[in-house]
Amino acid sequence: MSVRENAGETMARAKDEFMKQFGKDYGYPDAPKDIDEIRASEFKRLQGLVYLDHAGATLYSEAQIEAVAKDLTSSVYGNPHSQSDSSLATCDIISAARQQVLDYLNASPKNYRCMFTSGATAALKLIGECFPWSSESCYMYTMENHNSVLGIREYAFDRGAAAVAVDVKEGTCLQNRSHESSFEFLEHTVQRRAHLFQQNALNGKTSGNTYNLFAFPSECNFSGQKFSLDLVNYVKEGGGKPLTGSPRRRGCWMVLIDGAKGCATEPPDLTRYPADFVVFSFYKIFGYPTGLGALVIRSEAAKVLTKAYFSGGTVSASIADVDFIKRRDNIEQVLEDGTISFLAIASIRHGFKIINTLTHSAISRHTASLATYTRTKMMDLKHENGAEVCKIYGRNTSQAPYQDMGPTIAFNLKRADGSWVGYREVEKLASLSGIQLRTGCFCNPGACAKYLYLSHSDLIANFEVGHVCWDDNDILHGKPTGAVRISFGYTSAFEDAEKFLGFLVNSFVEKLNASGDGYPLRMKTDPISGVGSLQLVRSVQLKSITVYPVKSCAGFAVYKWPLSNIGLKYDREWLLKGPTGEILTQKKVPEMCNIRSFIDLECGILNLESPRCKERLHVPIQENSSFDYMEELDIYGQRYKVQCYNDEVNMWFSEAIARRCTLVRCSSSEYRSCNIMGGRGNMCRDTWGKLNFVNEAQLLLVSEESVGDLNSRLNSCGFMSLSAEFKLVQRSNLEAILFSVFTLDFLKDNSGCVQRVLVDAMRFRPNLVISGAEPFAEDDWKSLHIGKARFTSLGGCNRCQMINLDQQSGQPHKAKEPLATLASYRRVQGKILFGILLRHEIKDAEDGEQNNFGERWLQVGQEVHPSIR
Repeated sequence: MSVRENAGETMARAKDEFMKQFGKDYGYPDAPKDIDEIRASEFKRLQGLVYLDHAGATLYSEAQIEAVAKDLTSSVYGNPHSQSDSSLATCDIISAARQQVLDYLNASPKNYRCMFTSGATAALKLIGECFPWSSESCYMYTMENHNSVLGIREYAFDRGAAAVAVDVKEGTCLQNRSHESSFEFLEHTVQRRAHLFQQNALNGKTSGNTYNLFAFPSECNFSGQKFSLDLVNYVKEGGGKPLTGSPRRRGCWMVLIDGAKGCATEPPDLTRYPADFVVFSFYKIFGYPTGLGALVIRSEAAKVLTKAYFSGGTVSASIADVDFIKRRDNIEQVLEDGTISFLAIASIRHGFKIINTLTHSAISRHTASLATYTRTKMMDLKHENGAEVCKIYGRNTSQAPYQDMGPTIAFNLKRADGSWVGYREVEKLASLSGIQLRTGCFCNPGACAKYLYLSHSDLIANFEVGHVCWDDNDILHGKPTGAVRISFGYTSAFEDAEKFLGFLVNSFVEKLNASGDGYPLRMKTDPISGVGSLQLVRSVQLKSITVYPVKSCAGFAVYKWPLSNIGLKYDREWLLKGPTGEILTQKKVPEMCNIRSFIDLECGILNLESPRCKERLHVPIQENSSFDYMEELDIYGQRYKVQCYNDEVNMWFSEAIARRCTLVRCSSSEYRSCNIMGGRGNMCRDTWGKLNFVNEAQLLLVSEESVGDLNSRLNSCGFMSLSAEFKLVQRSNLEAILFSVFTLDFLKDNSGCVQRVLVDAMRFRPNLVISGAEPFAEDDWKSLHIGKARFTSLGGCNRCQMINLDQQSGQPHKAKEPLATLASYRRVQGKILFGILLRHEIKDAEDGEQNNFGERWLQVGQEVHPSIR
């Protein structure tokens, strides 16, 4: 039996066991199509992908989009602010859509109204803007809330109101809680802008009724924890002293439910839980349309909202040159600005048709079964020394009934020695494995700080060292700064969960006994064992020299080239930046690889050509020539003085990459010295040398033998099968099958054959290529001499997705090679290493030679003399 056949049988057995436990809830057995049929017919684009970010956005079905396209191409929908037939048809569609939204929340049209907004965030902003805040008001919200909910407090502060974050005591906010009196609120510091409070009090703005607002999510988008909807009645009825025990808490309490996450699988029942406001976005429920959300508002609550701005369609009459306005009585028309997105609104009925066919109760059970299964398996994962692999976040996660947890799992991973695995490492490896997930704090700073035990001082310290949202600083001061999140949706299948679990097992579960086959699935936390330990048996020579004048553009090969105090002279001395100041690289603009460059040292000209440009560009390289002006630029956290070029130069590059950009050059008198001493997330590694626009160090060296070793793994028919067969012997059947099924599925092309990949050394954009060493011997080199020049090794180069780009076509390899294979055997502490970084040691030169770089040249054919660590 082949590995693949064995894998299929094992997967089938695993699914059989899953179905014995969750069969009554999984897969929509009562719907016209079960989940396997839905995936096969409506989500064919997911073949080879595992999509686990439904909390970010669920996926639209092909049938849904086909229905939308047929509707829009066969109907005429006019602007609803008119009396034409097409306009009246649009009004009917909008009215029906409002009712569909109310039906989804089981809200009576007698008690609730539906407003359309550009999304849940816009709905929350509308509430904050129109709410009747006063200096006696209080805005209370749970710690576990999205930034969009926190943002409402700015409106409260501006009117002198107080704001306070609370925790609902752990274990008391469960869905099946039987005693309302068991709720207990634990308050954080009361926030207020004192000067605005005093100003509003002096202006008499504290008179009249006092309105307060309490906000909570039906489901936390960070942890997946569900909040009891009984909180609605508890707060509105004044069921506890925390809400009524002091003067600042008196008055009427209104309740806001952020349903952006929860509405996708379990929308609140507003007949049972009459919240005043509920917000959500449609793309979270059925994928399309984006840019459309709803504010469902209780009719009594709508009466206290006051909106200053008016626009087209929101007034019955107005006079341009007199202060006269008569607003409409219809609350939807008052709160909706101008012409709403009526074509998007016309499209939501096709999404609701799918959801209503499956039923949201069945969706809830289906997604809960997958999340419960996955969460349980994750908690059971152990390294061979018994240490836990996964730290899952949430209240009493191991004890909470599955109905109290949404289909979202936030977690971090630990190594066998107890150190944290950075979430960016997980995200990178997941991407290479065809798994789509999300990392960070998910715009939920309260939950992130709470579950990761980040104090105020921790958060401020992280910010002061440069950590901001979406950066690579995933571990600071020994603590994670965020987490990994997977989330299931109505289209998720058992195979998604199983392949994700296989990814965890094969990428992060550590074994005490290293494999002896030479093809380990991943590196341990210790250095690469055995690499570089072999003695050189023949001479090592410099095979090629490549200079890359413009960062991320194509370089040019030379027979010999001068060295300077920044490495190869003119290397990475220019770069392109976008209109907002962002640095452009092949990661963002693959077309940059098609810009060819060459420097004529005798003529002092940088020559450039592009297939998109009819003429070549010639840029003089002498100092103080050709550039337009000087400015300072912040790049990689360092300040540069740069030369900026005129419109003619910038227009040439803009045409070459088909987007606006500008060329800048590092001033020769202002090369940066990196002052960041190592540390996770800091790109710069050379803390002594002078640097141009490089990420980590002056030069990159790659060995032809190491490239050959990689190619043998990429192209050996036996590599995948031998690895899988070896795991069948060394590991349990489950682990083996998870590896083999997932990897083979990922690498096969449309014909079902395993794709063959061949890379050359230039795929890695090295400055220096050597030949004659054993594969990966360079990993153990402390320093090396080439001719008269001496270089210090700064260690292995951490590779990224850029090496998956074919430097000739600019197209990424579909199987994400060679990075995926490198990750399987060249990963150390979250870094995928290939090639070594070098610093040119000019301090070792004689005094006269330091000031005369023209006498120090590298030349192809020179011998390389390494010093072993």
